[in-house]
Amino acid sequence: MATMRYREALNQALREEMTRDDGVFLMGEDIGVFNGAYKVTAGLLEEFGDQRVRDTPISENTIVGMGVGAAMLGLRPVVELMTINFSLLALDQIVNHAAHIRYMFGGQVTVPLVVRMPQGAGHQLGPTHSHSWEALYLHVPGILVAVPSTPADAKGLLKAAIREDNPVVFIEHEYLYGQRGEVPEGDDHVVPFGKAAIRREGRDVTIIGISRMAVTAERAAEQLAERHEIEAEVIDPRTLRPLDLDTILESVRKTNRCVIVEEGWPHGGVGANLAALIQEQAFDFLDAPIGRVTGADVPMPYAKNLEQIAFPHEPEVIDAVLATFRDL
Repeated sequence: MATMRYREALNQALREEMTRDDGVFLMGEDIGVFNGAYKVTAGLLEEFGDQRVRDTPISENTIVGMGVGAAMLGLRPVVELMTINFSLLALDQIVNHAAHIRYMFGGQVTVPLVVRMPQGAGHQLGPTHSHSWEALYLHVPGILVAVPSTPADAKGLLKAAIREDNPVVFIEHEYLYGQRGEVPEGDDHVVPFGKAAIRREGRDVTIIGISRMAVTAERAAEQLAERHEIEAEVIDPRTLRPLDLDTILESVRKTNRCVIVEEGWPHGGVGANLAALIQEQAFDFLDAPIGRVTGADVPMPYAKNLEQIAFPHEPEVIDAVLATFRDL
């Protein structure tokens, strides 16, 4: 094990996979000379050259479109977009093409494409750079969606994504890039898609945290234990497509309560989808309505004081958990 930052774990995954497979190459805005907006690609241009680490113009639809074509021809491109907000400019390529080509061609052609995109609030980047739109891609059949919350998962899931024959939307929270954690070294650390992580075991309530909110959920769980003697089980889905619903249902059937925490908007979000699935398949085990903690239903403010109240923190999670016990 080595201790490293989230961004360093991503960099290590890219380096290992580029060394392992000559068909893996990178494209994106400022990823070469500038080392990427968040320095994830630092040093890779010098190591692998400009044929495999390609700076591109500011044209997201074109970047992803080139990635789709390269993937169809047998390469394994990893495209970096500067923010998930800018991925809207590439929706045609991601949704209409990358996600559907294997289906339209009857499985004769695959699209092993990874589109990396940062998201999330906390850095005063305003409403055009700060939203959490994992629910948008969760809606689309034909693509896989990863939302790693730890350095170890960032590395292991990115390696799995690059080896995957289906297109992957790989979402990295901007707040997490500087977070440190232990990361297994070596080429064999690959985290499978569709396998949730139980971050903390508990018996009283299940808290499901998406992306950065898995970290927030863990912190809230520790405070619940210290202040209220409530032992929360914290689940990090790690991937949303495929979703490890079995682990979630097993936990809810044990604890009989559930709170879902996400940074995205409340309407049509990941939490709404999870709540519906849990209600459908574990309703008889619930002792209270499912709680949901989301970002505010507003464009992300630029002002720091307003931005801080526009996405969830530990107190909101604790209040939502306590609300599930009020009828007792």
